[in-house]
Amino acid sequence: MNWAETKNLQSVSLKEIPNMEFAKLREQIVEMIMKGCRVIQFFGEKINSGVILYVVLADDEQSKLFIASSNFNEGDIFDSITPEFKSFNYFEREFYEQFGIKPQGHPWLKPVRNGIAGVSDSEVQYEFFEMMGEEVHEVGVGPIHAGIIEPGYFRFLCHGEQIHHLEIELGFQHRGVEELFIRNRNNPVYLLKLSESIAGDSVIGHAGNFVRAIESLSETNISRRAMVIRTIALELERIGNHLGDLSALAGDVAYLTGNSAFAALRTKAINTSMSICGSRFGRGMVAIGGVNYDISLELKEKILETINKIEEDVEVAAEVLFSSASVLARFEKTGIISKDIAKEIGMVGPAARASGISIDVRTDHPFGGFSLFPVHKITLKSGDVFARAYIRYIEITQSIRIIKEQLGTLNEGELKKNTSELKPNQLVVSLAEGWRGEIVHTAITDENGLLRKYKIKDPSFNNWLAVALSVKNNGISDFPLCNKSFNLSYCGFDL
Repeated sequence: MNWAETKNLQSVSLKEIPNMEFAKLREQIVEMIMKGCRVIQFFGEKINSGVILYVVLADDEQSKLFIASSNFNEGDIFDSITPEFKSFNYFEREFYEQFGIKPQGHPWLKPVRNGIAGVSDSEVQYEFFEMMGEEVHEVGVGPIHAGIIEPGYFRFLCHGEQIHHLEIELGFQHRGVEELFIRNRNNPVYLLKLSESIAGDSVIGHAGNFVRAIESLSETNISRRAMVIRTIALELERIGNHLGDLSALAGDVAYLTGNSAFAALRTKAINTSMSICGSRFGRGMVAIGGVNYDISLELKEKILETINKIEEDVEVAAEVLFSSASVLARFEKTGIISKDIAKEIGMVGPAARASGISIDVRTDHPFGGFSLFPVHKITLKSGDVFARAYIRYIEITQSIRIIKEQLGTLNEGELKKNTSELKPNQLVVSLAEGWRGEIVHTAITDENGLLRKYKIKDPSFNNWLAVALSVKNNGISDFPLCNKSFNLSYCGFDL
């Protein structure tokens, strides 16, 4: 194998990335996946009249990334990898949708977001799977939902109350985020705000990925103090969202005490983020070259007092929640995703760990403060709603420990450094473990050191298929519970 070998946040020259015929590339992809690698990026870049396909595989045990490429012309076809490895499903569909290069033999070649390349949205009719039978009926939900829920369409095929098949149509928000990164590449302030808006509940996760990619390309080493503050902000984001999900899950099974208790704790967590930077969601916290806000000695003591109180209260609330017979009756054996299926479709994050997949970027491809304080990976086996809820509780307590450790190492250091120009003709992969799971940003620079391609993968891209599979053979009334146990992002998917 002559793939370019690199690591998280270690840029590589474009000249070092091998380019080969796709048949050979496909053969090597299959071989590397069989040896334990997994796909984390599979995307195209328009070059003159052709397209370059970039493939990034991760070897989590060795903390290595492997990159290779292949050239295509408009209208080309290639042999789909999805029949052998379903984790390529969305990647190949997206590549076809954006460039019109067809993955021949793909079993489920449907639009991902914007229809087929070269065909307007109005001309694309999404074709849903159909079932026939006298007692079979369909239930459509969306794409407009109540309150502030973003658009997505769910088509259920049911026999009575039992779900036989769920198909999820996304892509109703055509924001053009990746194109905006290139169009505004000379405006770093705009790009930072844009990165914060990829998914509004993952501000630190996505913005952190962006600034680390830029720092890698400009060979900027931030201070340890700034690194620690970023780590604290990311773990506060994780705690706040996990608490919000536990509140919502309790509400979905009409356990209103838990719903209120976890919601109150979430408020404490996100208000802690606000005490640092003025935003409950962490907006304005990270900066290219460091952070914009410091943690004073007084604030440090306040944060410790708050998270200690959260730790005490969440332990009591979780003990009651997970020992309640009525809650367990709804949580246990509902929405099961087995370890085999989770691995097959390429799941990531807490949902994957709840199905026994030992994967966590903080450990496998450490970044920032996690390079100094390793995170122990924790997995469960049952893969049901209970496991996806309980793993959140475990990760809340784990994040509290991480914050305490990081606060104890808050040494002196400058908050922000000036950065130099980006290195020309480079590619860097920036990975982070957001609260939903693995976030991947890939940046490519041109001969002048300007961004020429910016590719984003939110963990929701990996996990939406799991939502559809989790409800199979469950009652339709369990769908809200299954869906909330993943709590995926529409906007993180609808780039």
